[in-house]
Amino acid sequence: MPIATPEVYNEMLDRAKANAFAFPAINCTSSETINAALRGFAEAESDGIIQFSTGGAEFGSGQSVKDMVTGSSALAEFAHVVADKYSINVALHTDHCPKDKLDSFVRPLIAISQDRVNAGQNPLFQSHMWDGSAVELHENLEIAQELLAEAVKAKIILEVEIGVVGGEEDGVANDINDKLYTAAGDYEHTVDALGGGEKGRYLLAATFGNVHGVYKPGNVKLKPSVLKEGQEVAARKLGLPDGSKPFDLVFHGGSGSLLEEIHEALDYGVIKMNVDTDAQYAFTRPIAGHMLSNYDGVLKIDGEVGNKKVYDPRSYLKEAEKSMGARVVTACENLRSTGQTLGR
Repeated sequence: MPIATPEVYNEMLDRAKANAFAFPAINCTSSETINAALRGFAEAESDGIIQFSTGGAEFGSGQSVKDMVTGSSALAEFAHVVADKYSINVALHTDHCPKDKLDSFVRPLIAISQDRVNAGQNPLFQSHMWDGSAVELHENLEIAQELLAEAVKAKIILEVEIGVVGGEEDGVANDINDKLYTAAGDYEHTVDALGGGEKGRYLLAATFGNVHGVYKPGNVKLKPSVLKEGQEVAARKLGLPDGSKPFDLVFHGGSGSLLEEIHEALDYGVIKMNVDTDAQYAFTRPIAGHMLSNYDGVLKIDGEVGNKKVYDPRSYLKEAEKSMGARVVTACENLRSTGQTLGR
C-alpha cells in the first residue's frame, strides 16, 4: 500500500487508541534503514511510522550537502515509492525539532506539503514534531498554536512535547531531574492552548521519567501514572466522562523500559512509541560481526587483493536490514501492534 493518506493516518491512530496498542515509530537515516523498517512492519503485519530526526535528515542529504529539508524530502520520496510494494500502511513523521531549527526544518516541510495539498495531492509527511521542551511552557504552547493552525491547513498532525525527556539525542542533552515528569498544570495549559481536537488533532509527548540513550531494563524510573493523571485532568477540563482518554500520547526515550511499564503506558493512551537506540544497534551489530569475521577479505592485507564478495556493501547491509527488521518485529510485539493493519 502507498504511504498513509491523512484519512488513513487518522484511522490508524483511532484504532490504536481504541484497542490499547501503539505504533513503533522507527528513526531512519538512509534508504537501507527505511527498507529495514518496512520489512519489519510487513513481517509483523503491523502498520507503523517511519520518522527522521534533524540529524538523520541532515545525514540523509549527504555530507557534502548537510541540509535537513533536502535529506528528509529525499528520504520521504524514497519511502513513498518503496512502501507501495508492501501490504501495510506507513506514516511519515519528523522527530524532535527545537526552536532554533523550526525555520530550517519543520516550517519549510509544512510548506512543501501545503503546496502538494493545494495541487490536489497528499502531504509529503503525515505529522511533524515541535519540541518546545527547552523553552518556557507559555512560549512552547504559543508556538504550538501557530504550528497547529498551519499543520491543519496542510492536512498534517502536529506532535508537541510538554515536559523534558532526559539524556541525549542528536546533540540535545537534558538533565535527569524532576522536570522529567509532566505536571497536572502543564496538561491543563495544553488543553487551554490547543483544545481537545476542535482546533486540529495533535499528538502529545508527555514525560513520565523518559530518558533517551542506552540503559538496561529497570534502570529508567518511569511513572506511567503521570499519563493517567494527565488524561483525567484533560477529561475533567473538557467535560468528558470518567475513563476518557482525550490525549493521543507519545512515548519517547523507551530504551531500558520494563515491558509491564510499556503496557501500562499503552493502557493510558500511548499510541506512538519512538524506537531509535535499539534499532541502531540491531542494524550495526551484524556489520561488526561481518567485519571481524572477514577482516582478511575486507582489507587488502600484505599486498593481497581482498575478497570483493565480502567488501561489497551489499554483503553486510543485507544482514543489517534483516537484523533491524527483526528488532522492528519485536517492537511491534511489545507494543501490541502485531497483526494490527488496516490492510487486513
